[in-house]
Amino acid sequence: MIDELREEAIVNKVGGRFKLSTLIQKRLVALNAGSRPLIETNSTDKLQIVIDEIMQDKIYLDATSNVRIAGESEDGGGPAELDLSDL
Repeated sequence: MIDELREEAIVNKVGGRFKLSTLIQKRLVALNAGSRPLIETNSTDKLQIVIDEIMQDKIYLDATSNVRIAGESEDGGGPAELDLSDL
């Protein structure tokens, strides 16, 4: 078992065991679907990659339990909506 999961620091960082398990599960799905790790690592163990991302504050759960990458805008990065009602 990964040592970080035995400590309360990671549980407290995320906000509880349920949120931790949700974050891990959702990020593992993303990695398995082809997402790239957000950290530099030589590890091929995806669970270890997720734990390292959490410990380095690279990912978190937002208020709606979606995985967010630290520093990314919540609007998805798409183009701004234009108000065309005055045209």
